[in-house]
Amino acid sequence: MLLRPVGEWNLQEVTVKGSRIKVELNGTVILDGDVATVTEFMGDRPHPGKDRTSGFFGFADHGDLVQYRQIYIREID
Repeated sequence: MLLRPVGEWNLQEVTVKGSRIKVELNGTVILDGDVATVTEFMGDRPHPGKDRTSGFFGFADHGDLVQYRQIYIREID
């Protein structure tokens, strides 16, 4: 099971290098891909931000109560 029990904190790490995005949840890689190579799109239209080289990091949930703590954003080489 990737998610920890209710009441325990999960740890998620997101690494972005160029167009490559890697997401780890509690030590397990759940996404590792290059958005520049995406050729199939929902609704047959590419996401308007797919080819951006800078922007913002956003947090989202799926309608449930979510809390965040100890958020670090740093530049890597």
